[in-house]
Amino acid sequence: MFDYLRARFAHRLAPASLEPSGSGLPHRFRGRLVVPQPQADVATEGSTPAGEAASEHRRRNLPIIDLGRSVFAPEETQRLEGQDAAFTQDYRMATRSRSALLTSDGEIELAQALDRKMRRLLGRSLRFRLVAAGSCGGCEAELAALSNVVFDMARFGIQFVASPRHADGIVIAGAISVNMREALEKTYEAVPDPRIVVAVGACAISGGVFAGSEAVLGGVPPSIPVDLWVPGCPPHPLTVLDGLLRLLGRLEDSSNTAAAATGDDTLVPLR
Repeated sequence: MFDYLRARFAHRLAPASLEPSGSGLPHRFRGRLVVPQPQADVATEGSTPAGEAASEHRRRNLPIIDLGRSVFAPEETQRLEGQDAAFTQDYRMATRSRSALLTSDGEIELAQALDRKMRRLLGRSLRFRLVAAGSCGGCEAELAALSNVVFDMARFGIQFVASPRHADGIVIAGAISVNMREALEKTYEAVPDPRIVVAVGACAISGGVFAGSEAVLGGVPPSIPVDLWVPGCPPHPLTVLDGLLRLLGRLEDSSNTAAAATGDDTLVPLR
């Protein structure tokens, strides 16, 4: 405890805040990929039936962006030919379903809170067992950063533990190698009910850069239900923390667009 306090005092910085605008992140940070609506559509949308039909037609012809497969590389924007695609500073991308990561313009439905009964059972704390099931180590490094004095997820009652029998759920990182499938499933079964599963990173969601390899499953197997999908390669610690807080009902629900424009993400105090 004293070592922690000394390190905290030496750092002389407050823990990172959850700013919807992404302020404070380095300029090179690449967050949610978006495809802005053309100005012509903005001008005509809602003005005439013909304008609305044209806007809807263009939206239907937009390519589908899979944030669950994205590694957030600059080359990805070049593949969207004819679209003004760009990475934003918005780190909030965690969703409750895999399908929510599929989008034509980058707007997604952020993770919704667990039901009230589940949150009552969890109480004010959340303990996870991390399972590295065949990854490069990048996601594990970002998850480890969540416990340092900058992000300090323990202030929200969230911690990693050594045993699945002491955990409320598991956090999965990696493309799930064939040799790790049994270990992953046994770890999941060792967690007492009710349990939470969080898939972190492109590899755990879709296989990432290893997708298609015969050595990996290409993401979490169907035998393990996932409650929270956190995209990224690797995800920023704030992306993971934001998703977990939304899962616990500690952040008020909002869409990407509305929150970014109004800053209406509100941190709910512990009850």
